[in-house]
Amino acid sequence: MSPIKHLDRALEQALKSHESAKGPALLSKAIRHAVFPGGARIRPQLTLAVAHACGNDDPQLSMASAIAIEMIHCGSLVHDDLPCFDDAEMRRGQTSVHKEFGERLAVLAGDALIVMAYQTVAAASRRSAQRLAPIIKTISEGVGAPFGIIAGQSWECESQAVLSDYQRSKTGALFAAATASGAQAAGADAQTWMGLGEWLGEAYQIADDIRDVLGDAQFLGKPSGQDEEHHRPSSAKELGLNGAVEHFDTLVGKAISSIPSCKGDVALKRLVAFEAERLLPSSWFQDDERHIAVVAQRQFA
Repeated sequence: MSPIKHLDRALEQALKSHESAKGPALLSKAIRHAVFPGGARIRPQLTLAVAHACGNDDPQLSMASAIAIEMIHCGSLVHDDLPCFDDAEMRRGQTSVHKEFGERLAVLAGDALIVMAYQTVAAASRRSAQRLAPIIKTISEGVGAPFGIIAGQSWECESQAVLSDYQRSKTGALFAAATASGAQAAGADAQTWMGLGEWLGEAYQIADDIRDVLGDAQFLGKPSGQDEEHHRPSSAKELGLNGAVEHFDTLVGKAISSIPSCKGDVALKRLVAFEAERLLPSSWFQDDERHIAVVAQRQFA
């Protein structure tokens, strides 16, 4: 079974555990609409890959941590698409939750996913109860104030924002929580793996900025041109497309270099390299019609 199918099956089981025939049916449908179909599931893949690299002696807890990270990510996308932020009509190639179910249910579905994330981790912690508190702390720091993804979204409400602070919080924080919680689920040191998430998370946001300029809605599965329309900080605007691509490649290189020597290091490096190419295909930068001088030369171990 592929990693994504494995994660989707676990997500399906987790959602079922939070559903009841006596509960509000529309809320359950809205939650499912937010979770399925999924994207690349890169954050939970990282959680599981790090846990495996650290021995993965409690697979149930590592999977629960991965699912929690993905639930929080999905909930944040629901909120990000709301009329008060992007007012996006599409997400992952289908109608956004608020367009399909209305704004009220979208707010509630996003909230429910965040709460369900913590319930999922707590329910899986019986075997390694002493690891629960550190995992909860790590995930919470990646979500809340002052440096989590909620803070990252809040920077869009400020009159000015430092681009690196904005990117580190909006995207990097949950990536860092993904790698760190994977280590903690396996009883390993979180700090050793924090850099991988931080570097890759910042690279992911830069790629999103570039894709927002170069991609089309059908390819992205969501509207393009949103950064310009909503006057958001953007590396493509601040560094230029060439500079943004070069910075992306630098960050990916740092992410790969941060992976310590372990039994899963080769697989992790391949995962990061695959994601880099998926996010910014080299073919994008070989089209003269785009007037982009840079051709990304990515040499990954």
